[in-house]
Amino acid sequence: MFYEASDNDHKHGSFSEVRQDLVSGDWVVIATGRAKRPHDFLQEGKKAFRQPKRTCPFENLHENALLSLSLGAERGKNIKPWVKVVVNKFPAFQRGVCSIFHKTGPYQWTDGVGQHEVVITRDHERSLGQMADLEAELAVRAYQERYRAIKQDECVRYISIFHNHGRGSGATLSHPHSQIIGIPVIPSDIARSIRGSAVYYEEHKECVHCVMLKFEKNDKKRLIYENDHFLVFAPFASRLAFEIRIYPKNHVSHFEDASEAEIVSVANALRVSLGKIFKGLNNPDYNFFLHTSPIDKLNSFRHYHWHFEILPKTSIWAGFEIGTGIEISTITPENAAEFLRNIKV
Repeated sequence: MFYEASDNDHKHGSFSEVRQDLVSGDWVVIATGRAKRPHDFLQEGKKAFRQPKRTCPFENLHENALLSLSLGAERGKNIKPWVKVVVNKFPAFQRGVCSIFHKTGPYQWTDGVGQHEVVITRDHERSLGQMADLEAELAVRAYQERYRAIKQDECVRYISIFHNHGRGSGATLSHPHSQIIGIPVIPSDIARSIRGSAVYYEEHKECVHCVMLKFEKNDKKRLIYENDHFLVFAPFASRLAFEIRIYPKNHVSHFEDASEAEIVSVANALRVSLGKIFKGLNNPDYNFFLHTSPIDKLNSFRHYHWHFEILPKTSIWAGFEIGTGIEISTITPENAAEFLRNIKV
């Protein structure tokens, strides 16, 4: 028999807590019995991932840019672009005939038709968390402009925007860059999130993400940063230590529909969040990525709420995580949020 306790009944000091993600339904373990202090996650002694500027392929690009954005461009002056977007030289997906789904026995497959682009910022070493707001803003503007362009491709069903920082994140080049990939299917992680938000909306007639935002803003325990249009917090069911989510306060289902003010604001929220991680944890490896509604002409995903997620590489999956899909975090999101909240950037 299950006993549903209220927040007032919450048991503190237990060896661990098993928390459920409100959207996906996934379970995570917060191992309070072997909890670490925030400073235990500092990347002490880690050698920074740096490659020589002279051999960097992004320093002397010969490819035609799909998009170039400059800082403080003045009429009559040739200002070197701060952000360039180019086609990936080694794409995972390429333009072609729209996917035809094939059967091989009980299995299904299709060709990797889509688009794969690279968003490159000019500075060879400074990551988004070390940039000024305007510099980070140009990167986010590039995300949105190229998203809108790729969206016109009738072969693409979902557009993934992501950034790998450090060798442990999967980055093969140290020069800061993000990637945009348009693919012919809806990824399983997105599909699960879409389903979870749809189920909640059907039952409660409210956006589940908006409900979380309202609670986190009032509760404040997991709040990390806030500006005019965005809220940054550590998820209640954090999959790993120092996980961060960045949500627009107003309900917007599609990233490409974000307003001018929201683009400025999310760039600030992303820059501050990454700066806090950089400074507070001594430049850990991390991935950040966009979760947004799939491309849809019928507006069927109005219940969804786009956002960015940041996942620092603070742990390694072992047998339990691989065998169960349940991740273990050794710091509570409340303690992680308090630590990051107090980091000045």
